[in-house]
Amino acid sequence: MATVSELMEANLLQVFNERDDERRAKAIAATYAPGVEFADPEGVATGHAELNAKARGLLEQSPGFVFAPAGPVLVNHDLGHLAWQFGPEGAPPVVRGIDIALVEDGVIKKLYTMLLPG
Repeated sequence: MATVSELMEANLLQVFNERDDERRAKAIAATYAPGVEFADPEGVATGHAELNAKARGLLEQSPGFVFAPAGPVLVNHDLGHLAWQFGPEGAPPVVRGIDIALVEDGVIKKLYTMLLPG
C-alpha cells in the first residue's frame, strides 16, 4: 500500500505532469479512490474520468510547462500537503500552489488545490 508521501508525489508527477493519456490513466487508477473529489478554484471534479479530463486540460493549455515540487511532502496521519510550482521547463514558475489530500485505504479520497498569490 502506498504511503501518503508516495501518493502526493504520484498525484503531482505521475498524474498532473503526465502528458501520455494511457500512463496518466494507469496512475490515476493506482492513486485515487474511484469516487475521488478534486476541488480547485475553478470547481470540483468527481471520479477518475473527470480528474483525468482536468489534468489533460491543464497540460493542453500549457505546452512546455511542467509541475515540480516546491518543498517536501508534509504528512499528518491521513493528510498530505505538497507545495508545487508550474511553468516552462528550466524557467521561473508562472504559478505556485499547494495540494492537500485526504488519504483513505491507501488512495487519495479528496484532493484540494489552492493557488498561491503572486
